[in-house]
Amino acid sequence: MIGWRIGRKSMRHLIATLSVSLSVLASPVGAQQAGALISAEPMRDTPAGMQAWQVRYWTTNQDGVRQEVTGAVVAPREAVPTRPRRVIAWAHGTSGVVEKCGLSTHPLFFQATPGLEQAIREGYVVVAPDYPGLGTSMPHPYLVGGDTANSVLDAVRAARAIPGAAAGGQFAVWGESQGGHAALWTAISARSYAPDLTLVGTAAAAPPTDLAENMRRASEPNIRAMMMAFTLYSWSERFGYSLGGVVNRANQGVVKRLAQNNCITIGSTPKLGTILGIVSVRGALRNKDMGRIEPWAATMRANSVDPASVPGPLLIAQSIEDPLVASAVTRSFAKKMCKRRSAVRWIELPGGDHAHTARDSAVETLAWISARFEGQTPPDDCRTIG
Repeated sequence: MIGWRIGRKSMRHLIATLSVSLSVLASPVGAQQAGALISAEPMRDTPAGMQAWQVRYWTTNQDGVRQEVTGAVVAPREAVPTRPRRVIAWAHGTSGVVEKCGLSTHPLFFQATPGLEQAIREGYVVVAPDYPGLGTSMPHPYLVGGDTANSVLDAVRAARAIPGAAAGGQFAVWGESQGGHAALWTAISARSYAPDLTLVGTAAAAPPTDLAENMRRASEPNIRAMMMAFTLYSWSERFGYSLGGVVNRANQGVVKRLAQNNCITIGSTPKLGTILGIVSVRGALRNKDMGRIEPWAATMRANSVDPASVPGPLLIAQSIEDPLVASAVTRSFAKKMCKRRSAVRWIELPGGDHAHTARDSAVETLAWISARFEGQTPPDDCRTIG
């Protein structure tokens, strides 16, 4: 028999290792408050050097209604540090608008999260919320700023209750596409909604900012039709709007089926029924501008991003020929931020790849985030934004 001699460092490593294999249950004290952790189930088959948990936690929507939501927390697989780890809140792009489209349970979650390996190697905790209605049975508030921002902030809070993660209260938020919109709204909401957290910087890749103008200027008609179907379905469920003012009865059914049956994930390809549905919706929405049809127009205005409300520092990454989020709309937003003397780091990517904007700018973005945690003066590209 071999005896064990465990020093202090080894003991800390053992405790960290054991925390991977044990579920974390929330304390009953304040267990239903926004940001309270409900459960954290260890994820299996994590990449080397990582430990991860699928989490359930409480949030509130912008109307103050309490909601149970899901997500994932990823941390380095090493001894718990003496100081809390820095946190990156990752806000993912569009995955769908129904419960089955939550990404935290997807087999390709780790591959689908840009910069994850580098972030964990550099000692960050990555908190990845699913957003309300993705992973849980409630209407998903697609591009509804307050709802998604709250779920991001409460995910950061909930991660702090996982001992093995050792997540601190300082965080950066980074998002892509729908998640870029969520990241900007998180920055807007952070100080008032979560004063117990400290936001050091916001990074947004291909973010929708002016929702009506983004819908008008999307250059790829099939993608545009799918996103409009997602928006119509989501807002009809979240706010009770009738689809009748936008599409006829037959196409109302098509919109619902497109939204209910389709999740957008890595490696997925549309089925024939989806393709036919998109063609039908394209025809139904031809020459219709949701930005001028009420109540949809008012909701687009309310959930567009006001440059005056976004605190700096800010990083924006944008492909110059993005077929969904037009570069001109994002550039206009960045210029308005600059007029308010905000420090804006502008990363312009060649080509027209929308779905990989965050991946293609990950090295620069993570370097920028690291500098924010270190308290360096933010770089400012305002003079060079064309």
